[in-house]
Amino acid sequence: MGALHELARQHEGRVDFAVVYIYEAHPENGWVVTMNRHQGIAFDQPQSDSAREAVAETCAIRLEIRLPVVIDPIDNRIASAYGALPDRLYLIGKGGHVAFQGEPGPWGFRVEDLAAAIDAELERIG
Repeated sequence: MGALHELARQHEGRVDFAVVYIYEAHPENGWVVTMNRHQGIAFDQPQSDSAREAVAETCAIRLEIRLPVVIDPIDNRIASAYGALPDRLYLIGKGGHVAFQGEPGPWGFRVEDLAAAIDAELERIG
């Protein structure tokens, strides 16, 4: 998250950043990743909006996320619309168009690609 935080700082006042918390990719009652357990990250898949909010808040604190965090409703409409699982970077341009869609994470979570897309979009809109 450090590189993403730095990118947000560089573009403060020109670009709004947010993290959208979607459903758990590796819940305890699903596909468990033992590394998560070693890091104290062990949650069941939330079954309500309020449960998802609680897990998102815990993750934001533990991961020291310094960007606004919004929650995908329990019906997963945002993750479904954007193909966001397990994580993905997006840039929504002026007017609401998708100006950049990163590759699926974690391998496709390349902040440098988002940075280039932001520069191109800012140049495009002048």
